[in-house]
Amino acid sequence: MIIDLHTHTLLSDGDLLPSELARRAEEKGYGVIGMTDHADFSNYENVIKSLCRAASHINETMRIKMIPGVEITHVNPREIPDLARMARQAGAKIVVVHGETIVEPVEKGTNRKALESDIDILAHPGMLDKQDAKTAAERKISIEISGRAGHSFSNGHIARLWYEYGFPLVLNTDTHSPENLVDEKFAAELIISAGVKPEDVQKVRDNSAALAEKLLVK
Repeated sequence: MIIDLHTHTLLSDGDLLPSELARRAEEKGYGVIGMTDHADFSNYENVIKSLCRAASHINETMRIKMIPGVEITHVNPREIPDLARMARQAGAKIVVVHGETIVEPVEKGTNRKALESDIDILAHPGMLDKQDAKTAAERKISIEISGRAGHSFSNGHIARLWYEYGFPLVLNTDTHSPENLVDEKFAAELIISAGVKPEDVQKVRDNSAALAEKLLVK
């Protein structure tokens, strides 16, 4: 069963309706999908309301389970804690923060402030520093290795820090289009290509499963 907790629909910059994304993911072998559209203070309430409404139907009529939430994106670092709190209050079951990927001009300090906030996943954090890796481990916040082109450039760095600090490491696709979805074989290849030893692939999958189980009962 594939668990992917960072994807996008046409409620932000994805190509598909939530129901379309869920159906296509279900056919790929997904068991759980997080739909986490890009959000800032302008749209978080509408995004969360729409995804929660979609989840109520998807989870009743499909085999796949959907977790509705947001990816806080390009928000000033000092405002991340407030927006994370507001997203929870609006009904988000999962809160992801758009980390300091090396392919976008994300403001420095985003990773650190995100890890000090009430979030679930720091996505594509780029050249995460050791202090932030330690904080993620202490606070049990998941750090993402990404299947998305560009964001994936720093996956090897993240995998090395995982071996050193032991934060929860997860694989997400950051899907925007149908072709970004992966099957189980390719998901394993993405994890190994990031520098995770083949015998440790299941540990990464187990981290995703543990987080999904926690979020689904919220």
